[in-house]
Amino acid sequence: MDNSYIASLPIPACTVDPDGIVVAANPLMKNVFVYEDIIGNNFFTLTGVKREQLLTANVEEIIVDRNDKYFKLWVNEDATEDTDLVVFFDEATARESYRTQLESDKAAIVYISIDNYDELIASAPEDYRRVIPSQIDGIVRKWGDSYESPVTSTGDDTYIMYTRQAKLSEMIEDNFSVLDEVRKIESQIDFPASISIGAGISSISLIESSELAEAALELALGRGGDQAVVKDDEGTRYYGGTLQSLEKNNRAKAKVIAHAMKNLISEADKVFIMGHRWPDMDSFGAAVGASAVCTYMDKDSYIVIDKHNYALDTIYEQVMDTEDYNIIKPERALRMVTDKSLLIIVDTNRPVLVESPELVDACNTKVIIDHHRLTDDSYQNVAVAYIESYASSASELLTELMQHFSQKRFINKLEAEAMLAGIMVDSNNFSGRTGVRTFEAASWLKRGGADTTEVKRFFQVRREDFKAKADAIAHAEFADDDVAYAISEGTTSNTQIINAQVADELMTVKGTKASFALGRNERGQTVVSARSLGELNVQTLMEKLGGGGHFTSAAVQTDEPLAEVLAQIKKLVKEAFEREEEERRKTMSKTQEIELIR
Repeated sequence: MDNSYIASLPIPACTVDPDGIVVAANPLMKNVFVYEDIIGNNFFTLTGVKREQLLTANVEEIIVDRNDKYFKLWVNEDATEDTDLVVFFDEATARESYRTQLESDKAAIVYISIDNYDELIASAPEDYRRVIPSQIDGIVRKWGDSYESPVTSTGDDTYIMYTRQAKLSEMIEDNFSVLDEVRKIESQIDFPASISIGAGISSISLIESSELAEAALELALGRGGDQAVVKDDEGTRYYGGTLQSLEKNNRAKAKVIAHAMKNLISEADKVFIMGHRWPDMDSFGAAVGASAVCTYMDKDSYIVIDKHNYALDTIYEQVMDTEDYNIIKPERALRMVTDKSLLIIVDTNRPVLVESPELVDACNTKVIIDHHRLTDDSYQNVAVAYIESYASSASELLTELMQHFSQKRFINKLEAEAMLAGIMVDSNNFSGRTGVRTFEAASWLKRGGADTTEVKRFFQVRREDFKAKADAIAHAEFADDDVAYAISEGTTSNTQIINAQVADELMTVKGTKASFALGRNERGQTVVSARSLGELNVQTLMEKLGGGGHFTSAAVQTDEPLAEVLAQIKKLVKEAFEREEEERRKTMSKTQEIELIR
């Protein structure tokens, strides 16, 4: 295109060749860039906008921020992939400033809940029962005042705050410091006070913002509390979550859930029971337990499993040999399902992990029994959801529910052993994520006939897998930050099990804060097991890679190359420790300020 045409334009413009190089520019381009001459430079380097994007600029708005001004880009209408492009810079500073102000003033709704309020008050010494809620109230209101956002109490343990997008952004930047302030309260009991926060903001309406805030708070509580969740039109973000889930003393919920399940099973023509893909001992044990419940209620049930790895071979074959259980493929289940069928999902609450998403869609009525923390894509609007992140396993939760179906212990020896095995594998032989209720569930199963020697036989491994585990441990890397990394060589369907055992073993090394075991399965995926003793929240780390789990035990399966995943994990661990150190410095600084004032 003629350079004289570019020079005659009343707005900044330049010509970009097919390789993305600026070949001509008019004098007004100095209003966009502070450089004297941009000819010969790469357009993407200058603006961050690729040539492919430029070709769509007349349809999809592109705004660039340069030289303290905003410009809308558009190109000549006859532009093609093989020709020079004339890029016009139409200043839109006033419009964008107005848009930014509108965005900043957008209303946000924040719901706040005191975690485990009943347990907190019941466990506190009498002198503290009024003091603790009062202290939390003061901290929450002071926090709201600091952001010019009014806080209103809506109950003994709940609040609502109205704020603006700009102020919510400041809260996010400060990582919701109110969580730390509440946690510092001296409660005189064996667990700290904590709160959960759910914030919602939508461009659609205040009603939509309120619904997002409610969903965000439910997510925060479902993930164990002591954290903030922000939901907007773009998605969901998580902040905090430094405490492990607190075991609840109140058993009323289990009784209510059991009663609801009993009604749903009675009304169903048949019951399908399904866990996650490639089920582990807990998923299988919980499924067998759910089948036992259906048998007790004289209802036909079907355990849906497509494939399983060798770790289940012993117990799987033992269950099949009895011929008392209907274990079927997803394809057959889909042919059998009716409008009156009930689906019980165990050991997962996420659509991406279930054995058959199609079966979930086919069943109108669904029950979920799970111990994993909720995520943004967890199932919504199910008939019954018993999701408790404090529990060691789905088998533990199902054992509790069984006790409310009948005063008579109706499970047989094999079922009791399957469920006990589920509890043992997910609690790493009662060494992690265990509470009083975990041992009570195990005791109930033991009285039901579970033989611990027989259960131990379920966990025997093949020699080659034992050698692979030993080799991974022997070559583990112990980083300067006391985090251990191990890699299992080769590919096998048992990689997930080997990784879990390796990660657990590495945590027995004195001084180790966290461990990550990586390997590749037979499908070529990178499989990671992560463990910690509480100084590092491995759940949030794994979620950033597309996985999940618990505060001290999490995992992920991804199609990313192993080397890249390892590099990402190391980066995330470094960032997590840096944030922790920054928070520690802030706390020390505040403490020093208080001492100086005194």
